Amino acid sequence: MIKVSDILQGTEEWGSIKAGLPSASCFDRIITTKGEPSKSAKNYIYQLAGERIAGVKTETYQSYAMQRGIEMEEEARAYFELVMGAEVEQVGVIYHDERRFLCSPDGLLPNSGLEIKCPLIHTHVGYLLAGVLPSDYFQQVQGSMLVTGFSHWWFTSYYPGLPALIIDVQRDWDFTAKLSVALNDFCSELDELEAKLRGLA
Repeated sequence: MIKVSDILQGTEEWGSIKAGLPSASCFDRIITTKGEPSKSAKNYIYQLAGERIAGVKTETYQSYAMQRGIEMEEEARAYFELVMGAEVEQVGVIYHDERRFLCSPDGLLPNSGLEIKCPLIHTHVGYLLAGVLPSDYFQQVQGSMLVTGFSHWWFTSYYPGLPALIIDVQRDWDFTAKLSVALNDFCSELDELEAKLRGLA
């Protein structure tokens, strides 16, 4: 893996280095939890090809819940460090060795990473009762392990005043093998689409 540690997540520079590259947070737009092609893949590949030509990261809508989650992330990370007795390293992005796709983890630990969610209270309670990795983040967490090469990844859901959900997620090797194939095919198609668009200029 290739770490970029000197760029702060959420900044314009961070967005620019992510432009045009598949990111783990959007791997669900490439492949489903069952390892099948996602119906969102076409729009996603068009988006990334457009970003490559325009040289800018597409603006995305942020709901109240999403903005709140971003604002509480630092508090949640500090809580995780306190409870787990661990020091979490913050990085901008991590590229896979070929720099064709990436992830932006909420933290790194020795031989593992961290994904933090700070959802609304009803969602957090649902996560607590289920006690497992929410399916909405399966591709992101497994994809982050593929990018980094790690065999496990920490997931935490945090809401002040309630117990935190902290899960040690093990790598699903069958799924990440399918994801690797899907990503390589997607990236090759993306390169071809970029070349075609440049030829129209």
